[in-house]
Amino acid sequence: MKIHASRPLSARRASQPGRIAIAHDYLTQKGGAERVVLALHRMWPDAPIYTTFYNPEGTFPEFKKARIITSPLNRVGVLRSDPRRALPLLPLASSLMHVKEPLAVVSTSGWAHGFRYEGDTLVYCHTPARWVYLLEDYLGEGGQRSLKGRVARALRPALRAWDSAAQLRRTRYVANSTVVKRRIEEVYGVANVDLVFPPHSVSTDGPQAPIPGAEDLAEGGYLLSVARLMPYKHVDVAIRAAERTGRRLLVIGKGPEEARLRALAGQGVVFAQDLTDAQLRWAYAHAVALIAASHEDFGITPLEASAWGVPTVALRAGGYLDTIVEGVNGVFVPEPTVEAVTDVVEQVLAQDWDRGAMQAHAEHFSEVAFRERLARLLDDPHGAV
Repeated sequence: MKIHASRPLSARRASQPGRIAIAHDYLTQKGGAERVVLALHRMWPDAPIYTTFYNPEGTFPEFKKARIITSPLNRVGVLRSDPRRALPLLPLASSLMHVKEPLAVVSTSGWAHGFRYEGDTLVYCHTPARWVYLLEDYLGEGGQRSLKGRVARALRPALRAWDSAAQLRRTRYVANSTVVKRRIEEVYGVANVDLVFPPHSVSTDGPQAPIPGAEDLAEGGYLLSVARLMPYKHVDVAIRAAERTGRRLLVIGKGPEEARLRALAGQGVVFAQDLTDAQLRWAYAHAVALIAASHEDFGITPLEASAWGVPTVALRAGGYLDTIVEGVNGVFVPEPTVEAVTDVVEQVLAQDWDRGAMQAHAEHFSEVAFRERLARLLDDPHGAV
């Protein structure tokens, strides 16, 4: 594989009005990637945000104050509610997104780095496209035999070609975790990829609001899962493990696995989604442990839990290797099985935890730290953080 280095950014001051844009794949949900875009928006509140889809009711309300520029596909409600349905159309729609500003900061896990940019690009990559390079992981065991799985496999060669061409046109890539840094270097053949950890931003200072239907869980505490309901998140493992320990479980998230997971869950499991930050604070404040047994590009939920002094049961893989210090804010599980997770949950619940040490660890991943590192990267034409 040919290895090439990222080109230096032009010496432009990003703070100048009208000279910077923000881009993101689609703003339709409340995930860690969307929190990154929120942090970027707070850095440059006047910068337009280019995205293929925008659903104001599905994502964070702060975006309602931003100038959002979408693709024509955004007019199709069924696609706006679930952009995965637009997979065959997204390469063309993304290629037609025209960004004219001299500098764009691009948050992406597949589509936004393929927009048409006139200026330089700093690509903050959450992962190279899962539906190209990690398709089996993305679809899950059941999804591989589905119509969506067959379509995705048929499209993969064309999507790979489109994605590779998009990467070659970009100026500089920044990874959000160590595992993604390696993945970018291996998949794209890019040398010396910079690393800037994303921020956790569920502040402990704000108000709390109980989650309807979950108030009874607060008495005595509960196990917590905060993840999109996708196959690779292994929420089903969390449900079965909680049942074995006799603990109740609060599942926060939505996605295509919702119906299957609800059918699997017993009476001790409560589902919630589209929460406000006040409700999310309440969820962390009353939890006794977070279960995070998924394959993550960056493990942000353990940091949110750490800010509240809540330990995490985390899969020893991916981004959790960056955000978990074993014995400080969590314990690793070797594999995402019910037996392994059950054993480690019981270990975590029996252990005494230092709340102050957890919170100090979380501070290394604050929004202030993220903004400072990104600003240094933009100010340095050689890209040194």
